[in-house]
Amino acid sequence: MRGKRLVMTVCSLIAVALWGTAGWAAPEADPLKPRVPDAERADVRKAKSPLTVTPDIIAKGKELYEGKGTCVNCHGMTGEGDGPGGMLLSPGPRNFTNCKFHKKRNDGELHWIIKNGSPGTGMPALIKGGVITEEEAWMTIAYERTFCKDTE
Repeated sequence: MRGKRLVMTVCSLIAVALWGTAGWAAPEADPLKPRVPDAERADVRKAKSPLTVTPDIIAKGKELYEGKGTCVNCHGMTGEGDGPGGMLLSPGPRNFTNCKFHKKRNDGELHWIIKNGSPGTGMPALIKGGVITEEEAWMTIAYERTFCKDTE
């Protein structure tokens, strides 16, 4: 009986240790690194949103981000990459509050990622997967850009 109790105690301690660390996503080594393959990046960077960004477009993007698009699950309500699903990913999700990221990556690149997913990460292909449409992706990007509060 004593051996069984010891095994149960050890298993409980291991479970607590694993559960306690499961909520910590590994941060990206280089948050500015492009995720569009090199061979496609030049063409992708030429893509521009067909939408004029207005408060209505941003509001629709927010609705998609928090709902149908499922972005909030990993990127979090504040865009910091701290959503509950993102806590389990390595590397962790992009932090959309990083203004350097927004200055470095253009809309065409973000659209490609939403369409095709992000190689080597937990980001799924939302357009190809039928979760959102091309137009909805552009709306979501408009909203994601609002997480950068840099006024320069």
